[in-house]
Amino acid sequence: MGAADFWDNLDEAQRVSQKAAPLKKDMDDFDALGRDLEDARTAYELGAEDAEYLEEAERMLSALSGKLDVMEIQLLFSDQYDVSNAILSLHPGAGGTESQDWTEMLLRMYTRWAERHGFSVETLDYLPGDEAGVKSVTLLIKGDKAYGYLKAEKGIHRLVRISPFDASGRRHTSFAAADVLPELEETDTEIVLDPEELKIDTYRSGGAGGQHVNKTDSAVRITHLPTGVVVQCQNERSQISNRASAEKILKAKLLVLKREEQEKEVASLRGDQQDIAWGSQIRSYVFHPYSMVKDHRTRVETGNVQAVMDGDLDAFIEAWLKACAARDNQVD
Repeated sequence: MGAADFWDNLDEAQRVSQKAAPLKKDMDDFDALGRDLEDARTAYELGAEDAEYLEEAERMLSALSGKLDVMEIQLLFSDQYDVSNAILSLHPGAGGTESQDWTEMLLRMYTRWAERHGFSVETLDYLPGDEAGVKSVTLLIKGDKAYGYLKAEKGIHRLVRISPFDASGRRHTSFAAADVLPELEETDTEIVLDPEELKIDTYRSGGAGGQHVNKTDSAVRITHLPTGVVVQCQNERSQISNRASAEKILKAKLLVLKREEQEKEVASLRGDQQDIAWGSQIRSYVFHPYSMVKDHRTRVETGNVQAVMDGDLDAFIEAWLKACAARDNQVD
């Protein structure tokens, strides 16, 4: 970045600057840990003459421990795409309005989580439910390591509650699926789309609409013929913009599909029978007859359902990241 011609190519310079910012923060945080440790060591040595310094050293070490826990989480992001923005898609399971309402609740939960972390949220595709809730929604969540964090949320989410749509007040179980993909940079060549392998359809957007959105064929659906993967985008006013967003999602889906196939091959070679399918149920949210959210992969649970629905997901995400790191270390 200190080169004389660094800013000659503005787009490339901005891309490098964006990648450099989180790296610089990591280095600054690491240096700060070293300074804090030295300060605590000095206070401890002075404690031999004054007990107040010992108390200060204990307070400093306690604060240092918390900072160290946060930094250790950063070390778990070892995949090349962990630093990427995340493409999050939510889809209801069977159950009509009940499941669509649950999907909208998850949409709010993840939006609040992103806000807590200072991430920005952009809606790429949104299809409202017929009566309430959401039929499908795709978000682009922008922030340092957004994909590294959110990949822990990929799977089926189960809700148990007294349905607000049931006049008899019966308990219902609903399901919704979360799919998480990394946003690929334009310079990424691991996945290249062949126009000959794409079937592109345009149609009028659904939903509430407006003066423009339902009056032109701006929505785009792309089918990747070799794999049968289908993506769609209809949230932008422009067909060109919707196509660009759809292609971005398609490339991410093909990347994940490719890596899952590679992981299956590795698992078969080492005799690992773990199910890596994205459709596994990962977490239950129980509103009735008691309050509890439990992750079935890590056994982490909490009775504070409201906090979780307000975006407090870090305990679940961090436990999953640590469990994956421990599993990988055992394999190594």
